[in-house]
Amino acid sequence: MFQVSVEDHFDAAHFLRDYHGKCENLHGHRYKVVARVSARGVSEIGLAYDFTRLRKHLSEILARFDHTCLNDVPPFDRINPSSENIAVTVFNELKPRLASVPVTLSGVEVWETPQSWVLYTPD
Repeated sequence: MFQVSVEDHFDAAHFLRDYHGKCENLHGHRYKVVARVSARGVSEIGLAYDFTRLRKHLSEILARFDHTCLNDVPPFDRINPSSENIAVTVFNELKPRLASVPVTLSGVEVWETPQSWVLYTPD
């Protein structure tokens, strides 16, 4: 089994609704997002999945979050823009983009800081 991962980032502000602490105030992060796919084998040229294609898909998804207040961007205008919810959202938007290729989206990591991150993997 091969795991292929790419990372990208975006800068955004957010606040957590109904949170009782500093994060209920508007603040910003440079989010790092890592997308990971798994493949059982490699293509005839020796690739499990092309880094460039995976990075392009991830970058297109993250572009709508970059330099925004996440609380104003769907679906975070309805749900809290927590790292957990960002990871699920990115996963759900990335998965259909990979439906026609022989890989499985195995997880999405969202890093708020160099020390704090969430990994979402499907059940």
